[in-house]
Amino acid sequence: MDANGSMEPSAVAECPVLATARIVSGKWTLLVLRDLAAGPCRFTALERSLSGISPRTLSQRLRVLEEEGVIARTVYPEAPPRVEYKLTSKGRDLAPIVEAMRLYGEQWLAADCVDGDGGNGHPNGATDRVPASVAD
Repeated sequence: MDANGSMEPSAVAECPVLATARIVSGKWTLLVLRDLAAGPCRFTALERSLSGISPRTLSQRLRVLEEEGVIARTVYPEAPPRVEYKLTSKGRDLAPIVEAMRLYGEQWLAADCVDGDGGNGHPNGATDRVPASVAD
């Protein structure tokens, strides 16, 4: 801590809670993780599920998650090229956090909650619930 009682930047950077929050705090990021917890998705499926997200924003979120090692991007050599995104083991370990947030929201915020997908459903037939196999 410095003389004002604030944590020094180097100490803050090493805090696991803040480091995790940095990864998941971007707008739409938690909903992208929720959808990918149900299984691999193509860009267009994610875009449909997250009604209101711009293609640019979705691309940025996917790029950041890939750089963080949370998702993997697979390009299939087809015409036209097919790209799928899926959670890595690091990403699957975030699923219980997303599930805990969903449960908290159901218990404490459900009356005020509006899902980011606009009620249009999720890719792969997913629901808001993170699959038990991922959440365990």
